[in-house]
Amino acid sequence: MRLSVGDAAWVDLDANQLDARRITLYDGPIESMLSERLGPLEVTTRLYGQVWTAGPQVVIRWYEAQPPNSEKVPICAVARLSRDQMRKLPESKPGMAILSGSTAAAYIVDAFR
Repeated sequence: MRLSVGDAAWVDLDANQLDARRITLYDGPIESMLSERLGPLEVTTRLYGQVWTAGPQVVIRWYEAQPPNSEKVPICAVARLSRDQMRKLPESKPGMAILSGSTAAAYIVDAFR
């Protein structure tokens, strides 16, 4: 796909909570959406992956991308933000996370760690 490790683009973390100032994520599957181009993947491409909320920060890994009007393709990407911006807010309960923002950067990686 002409994507290299370290390539990144902004994503809306949850396609069902676009433009929200605070979002709630639950353990399990997630559908995200590119808000800028990522190599050959255009804006509004859907990213499918998994959310984990057990630690102090939310972990999101995407394993499939589906460009508009196209088939799903495999990818290996993770959500990253600096300065603890993926940190759960104190009112988060087990199995869920409340975040103060609804976007993050999706980074292409060579493997999930």
